Amino acid sequence: MENATPFEEWNQPQAPRQENKKIVAGILALLFGTLGVHKFVLGYTKEGIIQLAIGVITCGLAGIIAFIEGIIYLTKTDEDFYQTYQVNKKPWF
Repeated sequence: MENATPFEEWNQPQAPRQENKKIVAGILALLFGTLGVHKFVLGYTKEGIIQLAIGVITCGLAGIIAFIEGIIYLTKTDEDFYQTYQVNKKPWF
């Protein structure tokens, strides 16, 4: 009989994984979305500045966009959020 060693997944080196910012970004989008704070937390500086400018120009009415983004962030699975917004860097919706 063959003496095969089982694949030991627990002992394999793992690539370091960045912290999942789903909860922080989602809550910030709901509370301070007009200011674009959630974009800055995710590392989207240009999009954060755009969100802030639009928020100031519309006196906060454009905050509905960030509110929708916050709901989308919080309803995604952790892995889906991580892959979409932190790995693939999808800046809007």
